[in-house]
Amino acid sequence: MTTFLITGAARGIGHDLVRQALDAGDTVIATVRRGGENALDDLETGDGRLRILTMDVRHPQTIVAAASIVDQPIDVLINNAGIIGHQPQSVLDMDFEGFADTLNINTLGPLCVIQAFLGNVRRGDNPRIITISSKMGSMSHQSSDRIAYRASKAAINKVMQGLATDLRPENIIVVSMHPGWVRTDMGGGSADISVEESASGILAVANGLTLDRTGSFINYDGSEIPW
Repeated sequence: MTTFLITGAARGIGHDLVRQALDAGDTVIATVRRGGENALDDLETGDGRLRILTMDVRHPQTIVAAASIVDQPIDVLINNAGIIGHQPQSVLDMDFEGFADTLNINTLGPLCVIQAFLGNVRRGDNPRIITISSKMGSMSHQSSDRIAYRASKAAINKVMQGLATDLRPENIIVVSMHPGWVRTDMGGGSADISVEESASGILAVANGLTLDRTGSFINYDGSEIPW
């Protein structure tokens, strides 16, 4: 049985990651942004395998507080929480406060989560850290739309590369993942794949990760994406 920590679990990909992990018999620590949120009530198993924590990745103090009450090992940490960013966000017309907020949530937030829960991950079985990024952050793409979002994902990719280097001696696997273009509030109704397909692919990759893939940028279907 695997123990997952999954952030941004109230809806979308995060919610289905929790559902599918529980259906597989695993244990899940799921984080939501607001206390009293009942978005996960439909997933309650009644056997203690689902634990819900309240924290906002915008605010490091809430992350540290949440981590302080978790004393169990974590096998797989999945940084899923994120935003598409504020408008306008082009290089010619930028909401700079919105850009900073996007970086705070999509880049600094995942690193803060990792640092806060690293002690738990170190005690995990075949420990793995996955951050949901986007191929929109790949430097091989020159598109300029949603540039704040793209920049935040390029930045977290670099952070994850560095983390993979530093944690490799401890046999902790670190990767970035592209979830696909998914039919969520963020991806829109015309996106390529369903939430269920994306979450299934992410979990399949997570469950099959070995140390030789640490430091990689991986698509939800298991293929590699150029940095």
